[in-house]
Amino acid sequence: MSEERVWAAVDGYFEEELGLRDEVLAAALRESEAAGLPPISVSAGQGKLLQLLAEIQGARRVLEIGTLGGYSTICLARALPADGRLITLEYSRAHADVAERNIARAGLDKIVEVRVGEALTSLPLLADENPPPFDLVFIDADKANNPHYVEWALKLTRAGSLIVVDNVVRGGKVVDPGNPSPDIQGTRAALHLIATHPRLTGTALQTVGTKGYDGFALARVLP
Repeated sequence: MSEERVWAAVDGYFEEELGLRDEVLAAALRESEAAGLPPISVSAGQGKLLQLLAEIQGARRVLEIGTLGGYSTICLARALPADGRLITLEYSRAHADVAERNIARAGLDKIVEVRVGEALTSLPLLADENPPPFDLVFIDADKANNPHYVEWALKLTRAGSLIVVDNVVRGGKVVDPGNPSPDIQGTRAALHLIATHPRLTGTALQTVGTKGYDGFALARVLP
């Protein structure tokens, strides 16, 4: 059995044994597939990790950059109290329509707001509203702009907030400083920012599974 098949089999075992995927999440994946969205949602295990991080954080306000079909949105929103708030930014109107249906089916539309447009346009508008600080920011959008998203996350959070940046390994390509891909360069710049910014402390982990070989970075905002 190939490594990739072993990774997928282990993910499948974990999902079954730990009950990580329910009908609401399965329906969100079916809806996304039927609408032709790319199959790049987080895995069930990764989604549960996001939910647990938000719960451990005691999050009441979450910002997500990159909605897709709303799978990760649902996972994060499930961690929030009834008066919590999650704002998620999505570039594509078509993707946002799918996400809004999935979020409504999950019964979370009262605490989730999907905003459509380029994130680097939506983020300044959000900041102009002077919202209360977000307790957790999940960044899973176009990787070339990752450093900009981390910078905006810093502006919109508080000491103690968490910032999660997805897909930072890129199949191992992240180690190559000469790789011309904007996704690789953006990811490397975001990691460098986490490493050098005086208000951030963080780490990055490699992952394998149904989504292949990748990983995520986790940073905490300092005073």
